[in-house]
Amino acid sequence: MKISSEFSKYAEHYGSHNVIQNKVVEKLISHVNGEPKNILDLGCGRGAVCKNIPWGYDSFTGIDFAQGMLELHPTSQTTKVVNGDFNDKLLFDNLQADKYDYIISASALQWADNLELVLQNIKKLNAPVALAIFTSNTFKTLNATASLDPILRTSDEINVLQKKYFDAAFEVVNYRLEFDSVREIFRYIKQSGVSGSRKVLDYKQTKKLMREYPVNYLEFEVAFITSD
Repeated sequence: MKISSEFSKYAEHYGSHNVIQNKVVEKLISHVNGEPKNILDLGCGRGAVCKNIPWGYDSFTGIDFAQGMLELHPTSQTTKVVNGDFNDKLLFDNLQADKYDYIISASALQWADNLELVLQNIKKLNAPVALAIFTSNTFKTLNATASLDPILRTSDEINVLQKKYFDAAFEVVNYRLEFDSVREIFRYIKQSGVSGSRKVLDYKQTKKLMREYPVNYLEFEVAFITSD
């Protein structure tokens, strides 16, 4: 298992609250071999993967269960979006009707109800993969300070599962996003969507956490699974 780190400084002028997710997309695409012509993006959101692919392709299919996100995703003669849930086996049954040269998923599969089943279904599509999955060390200090149990899987758990289905490189990258104030940290959490809509603290507990949070950054840990 390869482990590396990257640091960033958050700034309002980025124009996006998805600083880390954008870095994840850039790294994933850098690991894609060749210039695949038929691409499947699982959990495509508003199109970060599609917008960052620098080569021409014949077809790009983006899958997401959030219709509001799909309405913001680019579409064209070669790019289509499908409202679907990767937790649904029927989706993968339907996807097998097409042939994909590459399967990409950036910052989505951590929300799988049954990650092993999803990886098993991805394997059945018989294409190289570039997958990025946030791990339990995301928000490590915040969870420890608030005495919250992580809701995501550990990198070791993800590695054990992916080895069952892929002959792929596995890399864990630790990101640290720095802020000018604790208030900005909590604003970022609220507006970026990286918490998975988790809300387990009431107002008083949140204020206490803001007073006691000991550092000026958030941690993110991402497991990258990429076919050679």
